[in-house]
Amino acid sequence: MSRPSVNRSGEMEIFAKAVELGGFSSAARHYRMTPSAVSKLVLRLEDRLGVRLVNRSTRRLQLTPEGHAFYERTTRILADIEEAERCASAGESPAGRVRLNVSASFGTHILMPLVPEFRARFPAVTLDIVQTDAVVDLMEARADVAVRAGPMKSSTLIARKLGATRMMIVAAPSYVERFGIPSSLDDLRGHERLGFCYSRAVDGWPIRTDGEAIVLPASGAVQASDGEGLRHLALAGAGLARLAEFTVREDLRAGRLLPVLEDLNPGDIEEIHAVFLGQGGALPSRVRAVLDFLAKHARITAERGPVARLA
Repeated sequence: MSRPSVNRSGEMEIFAKAVELGGFSSAARHYRMTPSAVSKLVLRLEDRLGVRLVNRSTRRLQLTPEGHAFYERTTRILADIEEAERCASAGESPAGRVRLNVSASFGTHILMPLVPEFRARFPAVTLDIVQTDAVVDLMEARADVAVRAGPMKSSTLIARKLGATRMMIVAAPSYVERFGIPSSLDDLRGHERLGFCYSRAVDGWPIRTDGEAIVLPASGAVQASDGEGLRHLALAGAGLARLAEFTVREDLRAGRLLPVLEDLNPGDIEEIHAVFLGQGGALPSRVRAVLDFLAKHARITAERGPVARLA
């Protein structure tokens, strides 16, 4: 007896849309189906796979670990299908508007210098760029792609790694002339330590001393909302700042900033990812063009010291 045909791509697309919209009812409205039809479709999908994809004990749709893994693979598969269809059709170039949400540091040092080359390669794609260090909800911000630094939390977002950066403490020569350069942890405690005015994953400066790691609060009188603001404060001699190495690389090379207490640097690395929603499984070619371009041209390396400029 032949096995009945299954519209797997259709099931995947509806499942992915339910995840992105947060529930079966929202997906049902999107596809003009009934909520019970969407629920039954997901049940059939779970029966065929032999695993539970969704926890149904909460009001909002909540994925199981298996559901998270299936969602991530589903979006990749559907994106490949969409891309294959696009390539097999008229072969039109990517076109349309892409909204990017990036940190001020990434925007200033990595993205903005690449925009002319991207526009030359994809003239039909327009870019809306918002710079903020705050973590935004992509759906609420109507962003297609966000670039984020630090550990990735479990979510329905798909992440594409762009690289990693070392963190380091720096000071301007003008600051050192007035206050000296700290030579120990005790010295460092007495200096102006510039910080961020919002909560971060590690809210302070990790320091390694006597074989142990501690976190020293950034208790300076001046704080900023983004890394680029801190960099400018450091350049002005307002205090010491702990920043991503790729953002101060040219300043170190030019002598505008000096490394501080590198022997106490714990060597912590921040990974940088481009994150995006699965778009119901079908990633638009304009968004894929941006992601592929960033992956190729915006790679960030965690190199030590003032080295050659980023590729």
